Amino acid sequence: MTTHAAFLPGLELSRILYEEAVRPILDAELPGLRYAAARVGSGSEVLGFDTARSADHEWGPRLDLFLAPGQDPGLRTALPGLLAERLPKEVRGWPTHFHRPDPDGPVGEMARTDGPVDHRVSVNDLGAWLGERLGVGLSAAPAVRDWLAMPQQTLAEVTGGAVFQDAPGSLTRARERLAWYPDEVWRYLLACQWQRVSQEEAFVGRCAEVGDDIGSSVVAGRLVRDLMRLCLLLHRRYAPYGKWLGSAFARLPSAGALAPSLRGAVTADRYPDRERHLCDAYERVAALQNDTGLAEPVDPATRPYHSRPFRVLHAERFARALANTLADPELRALPLTGGVDQWTDNTDLLGRPRALRAAVDAL
Repeated sequence: MTTHAAFLPGLELSRILYEEAVRPILDAELPGLRYAAARVGSGSEVLGFDTARSADHEWGPRLDLFLAPGQDPGLRTALPGLLAERLPKEVRGWPTHFHRPDPDGPVGEMARTDGPVDHRVSVNDLGAWLGERLGVGLSAAPAVRDWLAMPQQTLAEVTGGAVFQDAPGSLTRARERLAWYPDEVWRYLLACQWQRVSQEEAFVGRCAEVGDDIGSSVVAGRLVRDLMRLCLLLHRRYAPYGKWLGSAFARLPSAGALAPSLRGAVTADRYPDRERHLCDAYERVAALQNDTGLAEPVDPATRPYHSRPFRVLHAERFARALANTLADPELRALPLTGGVDQWTDNTDLLGRPRALRAAVDAL
């Protein structure tokens, strides 16, 4: 894609596409149409992490339309064709046409055209759209197991982005309902994240003790990742997929104080330094947990790992304290395995809501 247009954040470009191109067409051709217009779902711009590099594929003038219930269902197939004929070829210097280098593939790149526009304005039914991404619809608030089966990265995509118009109000209501976990689900997920930390915190020293410095470094990296995701949970932020985890963490109020320790843990080339940085991070995150008041305070100081010469937090203490606050019998009966992305990070699996729900039910 070649263009001389100055980079615009994708959400701003989507707003311009709607206000200057799509809305005038809909007002002229379909007056009275009730719909929501937004930029939500997949795409780095939805989370606010897009840069000029993002423009090389599936980035550009994009928009998501959601027709209100009661509208002519035939519009879902008719509207894309109408827009293909009527949309301008570009907005603010950015082509509205997307060329597919692989005709059978889903990835498109912005390109200029003299013919109909292969645009990126989707026309959706909101209930079906939510069902495809999260496995829930519009009929009721998610139940406990619904929440546990929804990946944080997908919740971030559904509740992120921007809504430019919502005549029926259903998109706004759905986003508000999914904006954050119910209190007890949040406590349970925090307990499960602390449990994850507890399961590996002693391995950094044990690997080093047998001469496996690479293994020690790998475990330290895993623990840093778990601590970053824990901080996002503590600050009530959904964790995005791995590419943007560090960027999302960097926006947290606690990131400035924590980043040196986390960076030191993953860059240290000696086990003693690795352990020292991790212990500092443990104590800082433990203090953040205590500050929430969600559970009885737990001593945040690190300590020996039983009789072995490794210093750890014994993070299971925080998991127990949080688990003890749960009143919901369904949550109290569950093992501390957590939500789907606390026990898998497989991209293909996280995109299959039915399989995720089946796995949660099996647990």
